[in-house]
Amino acid sequence: MSLVQPLPEADAVDKTAQTYGRIKEMFGSDTVPEPFLIYGGVPAFLQDFYMNFKKFVWTAGKLDEKTKAVIGLAVSVTKGNQLWTTRMQERLLSLGGTEQEVADVLAVAATCGMYNIFFKFRDIAGSDIFNGMSVGLRAHTFANTTLDDSTVELINIAISDMNGCKPCTSGHVEKARQLGLNDEQILEAVQCAATMAAGADFLNSTAL
Repeated sequence: MSLVQPLPEADAVDKTAQTYGRIKEMFGSDTVPEPFLIYGGVPAFLQDFYMNFKKFVWTAGKLDEKTKAVIGLAVSVTKGNQLWTTRMQERLLSLGGTEQEVADVLAVAATCGMYNIFFKFRDIAGSDIFNGMSVGLRAHTFANTTLDDSTVELINIAISDMNGCKPCTSGHVEKARQLGLNDEQILEAVQCAATMAAGADFLNSTAL
């Protein structure tokens, strides 16, 4: 049972109908993609998400389109949302990504999540004793994929921020800067991630 029923195009009126039209134009499609039909049940959310998605996920800005697709995929899979995972996988492939790059994005996001759990524990454990103990977790994935170092760090920033790991987030921001990424690019990666997280959370919350 769905908590929010999709709003068919035929039933959309006023601003929602206009937004549906803009969404089809953005995707170059004759139909509105399924996630947006579900968002249509709450017109204000639909409009917010569409505007944020177009600016921070779909269109090149401080980051190129492929990098944004990578971040969108990493966030979607981390949030466990199949609709957006499939959409962002298709988007990445359409922009010249490979199946290996898709797999590597998932691997980097998962490895980052592993480290987030560990270092977040250290940060909130309330005891300094753990800081002197070995991490003991292998993370060779970060340096052994088809993704370049800058892309890996942007994934790590997005996932670490989502998971609320302060030491991981600050560490990856510093490394991204060392790799030559500027603060506007880093912020846009977070804006891209935040947009996709909102879209995935809404969809995840509509189904019982």
